[in-house]
Amino acid sequence: MKYLLKTARESKALKTRELAQLLGIDQALISKFESGTRKPTKEQILKLATALDINYETLMVAWLKEKILYEIGDDALALKALKEAEEEIKYNRSVTNNIISNALQSVLDQIDVLKIKLDQFRQFDSFRIAQALELEYTFESNRIEGNTLTLRETDLVINEGLTISGKSMREHLEAINHQEAIAYIKHLMEKNTTLNEREVLSIHNLILRGINPDDAGRYRKVQVMIKGSTYMPPQPYMVSKEMEDFYIWYETHKNNLHPVVLAAEMHERLVTIHPFIDGNGRTSRLVMNLILLQHGYVIANIKGDYDSRMQYYQSLETAQTQNNKEDFLLFIAQIEKQSLERYIGIIGQ
Repeated sequence: MKYLLKTARESKALKTRELAQLLGIDQALISKFESGTRKPTKEQILKLATALDINYETLMVAWLKEKILYEIGDDALALKALKEAEEEIKYNRSVTNNIISNALQSVLDQIDVLKIKLDQFRQFDSFRIAQALELEYTFESNRIEGNTLTLRETDLVINEGLTISGKSMREHLEAINHQEAIAYIKHLMEKNTTLNEREVLSIHNLILRGINPDDAGRYRKVQVMIKGSTYMPPQPYMVSKEMEDFYIWYETHKNNLHPVVLAAEMHERLVTIHPFIDGNGRTSRLVMNLILLQHGYVIANIKGDYDSRMQYYQSLETAQTQNNKEDFLLFIAQIEKQSLERYIGIIGQ
């Protein structure tokens, strides 16, 4: 692993001091990582992979291999122990990854068929259709959070630059900011940028820009409660560590879960950490849709009407308080299925 780190750093023309600054650690640690006298932590592995553009899985495997060899050396029973450990790891992964129920798998199968059809119609994509659907997404996502602008008013604010009488400045900014955040996730999708802390903070910064500038793009420093929910988010001192685990989970699972399940999981995990003072719901839905767009799907637009909102909140509550994500994963899969059907129906006419 030490050679991998040094080669990657030198290929990017970075000095150890510059890499240390990017990672927020002491320069001496970088030298020790590269000489093999010190091993990075799991959290540092993620940061190193991101900073040096090294495949996370490649770096993690190298790190685990060295960790295993350091612990067991060339003990005569090492190979037998490794064989038994392999069987136990396989068993544990089969248990922890068993999140796909028959009902969810059925919806995912239907989504897979729709995705094939979508790919066949991609040549008929239209900027105006995309613009209209993105406007609807902004309207619905803000409506979930209590914004009272109608769809027509949202259009006038965003596309005509008009001010709506009787509506607050915050509601106007929520519409403008959300539309810009959609443009930003589409930019990330086109660049094929991997999901990381910088991008999530940038999305949140756009959501709260001009509304709450002191907290825009920053993790919360106080405890919060979720209105209407019995779930209590983690204490503020835990947020940074929870978010580190959030990105590690993504890197670990991004290649072995169905994209719709991956997107839903990242939505639920982010909103459960509730890392921000405000804007957690909108940011979580944007992160979910960034992942969907990166995998060639369409925006999953959760409606803001009472029934849809209650089903959304109740499935989240079940995931957060009962450690049962089935309802939420199924809810998001059904929303994506409906969004695909509508999109194909429009461009396929």
